[in-house]
Amino acid sequence: MGWSLMELKENERIDDLQCHGRMLIQNKSMFCFGIDAVLLANYAVVNEGDVCMDLCTGNGIIPVLMEAKTKGKHYTGLEIQKESAELARKSVELNNTADRIDIVNDDLKNAVALYKRGRFDVVTVNPPYMNENHGIVNPSSPKAIARHEICCTLEDIISTSSALLRDKGRFYMVHRPQRLVQIFELCHSYRLEPKRMRMVYPSYGKNANMVLIEAVRGGNSQLTTEPPLIVYNEDGGYTEDVLRYYREGGEDER
Repeated sequence: MGWSLMELKENERIDDLQCHGRMLIQNKSMFCFGIDAVLLANYAVVNEGDVCMDLCTGNGIIPVLMEAKTKGKHYTGLEIQKESAELARKSVELNNTADRIDIVNDDLKNAVALYKRGRFDVVTVNPPYMNENHGIVNPSSPKAIARHEICCTLEDIISTSSALLRDKGRFYMVHRPQRLVQIFELCHSYRLEPKRMRMVYPSYGKNANMVLIEAVRGGNSQLTTEPPLIVYNEDGGYTEDVLRYYREGGEDER
């Protein structure tokens, strides 16, 4: 394997993803993945032979899950924070998937220079949700960078994703519903046509707090609004729809 538990640093732990034996190394002092990443990794359609890019990859949860659940050819995770990228690389090594997953420590605004335009079939991103940065005590902290648009804007993310995708390539993002108008406006500006959308609700009777989006580069104008996804039952447990995302194979056997 070339990696041992002795290499774990302070505050690091290994989490069993309950998915084809995959593990993920996380640091509790940094930003740990949430259900939004799990939902996005399952929402993205990856066909056999696809080449995939995950922007703002953090600790690598999305490429690790997609590599386990889909038949894509190769997965790249791009992360600006050195410490997060190092965690992701250790997880890739721990899972013996270095032949299928690359983790790159760089700014997504350099992605077009790093890779050819039209290089990827699929681009995924679980970006910073918040564009209001006032009141942040430490804007250089890993958690602040993961949550707020400090190092990149929504426009940076969408414009870069469009440039990286081949014609008819697919873009997948999870975000907040209150940014939906801006998301659609930017997608149209950069030739990403929204094709599917699914609102995510924390529980019955609550307002949606996430939205999953699929857009196609150069696609025709036709949007399908999918059934709502409810996360928690009244008893506080996951709904059957969400449990399917956590099971082996994901939402379906694509």
